[in-house]
Amino acid sequence: MSRLIYKICPASLWREAEERGFFIGAPVDLQDGFIHFSTGAQIEETAAKHFSGERDLLLIAIEEEKLGQELKYEVSRGGDLFPHLYGRLPLAAVRWVKPLPLGTGGRHVFPVLDA
Repeated sequence: MSRLIYKICPASLWREAEERGFFIGAPVDLQDGFIHFSTGAQIEETAAKHFSGERDLLLIAIEEEKLGQELKYEVSRGGDLFPHLYGRLPLAAVRWVKPLPLGTGGRHVFPVLDA
């Protein structure tokens, strides 16, 4: 079984990706030149730091082995290695998409994550 990495995405952007057949990234991804992902251990901090209080978000689980050599782990926040995709995200690499509802205090309520 492939290891999963995660992307938080506004539902409207994900609908566009479904229509297109691939995800090109959110505005910050396009600006930085790669699609930002987080590991399961990093995703809740990512949500708190970059998406606090935002509604209508989705959590996308991606099978990293299906991304090939365009996926790189690079040093980012706090010296941690974060997965970055230098290319389009093919929908065939997506294992699941789940709502990421907003809970109390502006924090999101995460589903149980796969390893």
